[in-house]
Amino acid sequence: MLGHLDLSKVLFLDVECVSGKANYDELNDDFKYLWKLKSKSVLRKYDEEITEEEADAAYKDKAGIYAEFGKIVCISVGIIARNPETKELFVRLKSFASEDEAELLRDFSQMVTQYYNNTTTHAFCGHNIREFDMPYICRRLLINQLPLPNSLNIAGKKPWETKHFIDTLELWKFGDYKNYTSLKLLAAVFGFPSPKDDIDGSEVGRVFWEENDLPRIAKYCEKDVLATVQLLLKYMLQPLLTDDQVIHV
Repeated sequence: MLGHLDLSKVLFLDVECVSGKANYDELNDDFKYLWKLKSKSVLRKYDEEITEEEADAAYKDKAGIYAEFGKIVCISVGIIARNPETKELFVRLKSFASEDEAELLRDFSQMVTQYYNNTTTHAFCGHNIREFDMPYICRRLLINQLPLPNSLNIAGKKPWETKHFIDTLELWKFGDYKNYTSLKLLAAVFGFPSPKDDIDGSEVGRVFWEENDLPRIAKYCEKDVLATVQLLLKYMLQPLLTDDQVIHV
């Protein structure tokens, strides 16, 4: 499926996002109005007025998935290498997590620019990375007025110009675009531990705004990255990594 892909040249990643404010009431009047307009499509009430209560509930549940109304609190990455002595693969997991979105984006962008900016030699891998993670990162970089690394600056590019994005969801579809298949389901199908054994995406906002527990979010995000690594290994008909082949940096 993936030919002679050099896994050591691939940066695996996952993004965790939350609403830009803790509650709808904290938005200024302009953004309240704009969120109520957005809520019509979010709630599929295109011809109805959205109440304040509905807007508030929708904001808590859904605002984080829209780059215009949300923000990134964690980007976790995974890098695969080979033990020079045993020749076994291992993966290093690291998280860029902060309440200061600009800070974490700057640190992540610096790493990408330094090590993953050549699109002919390096690649990025994630589950639904083309539709969610990468567009979200790029939009938030612009909103924070930070430059886009060359390898992420894909606005207006043709599909064949973005081959350095390896999407495990897209690979699983085999051209069938009718359905979304979650990473959790594919983990069960291929028989490796689910990344959703603590919290899931719908709880990240609560854990951030109410519990102020960024380390927990980073741990969850790293599990998603590890699950993506395992899934790609399965796609390549290679054995799964064991616990002692996983290093948290």
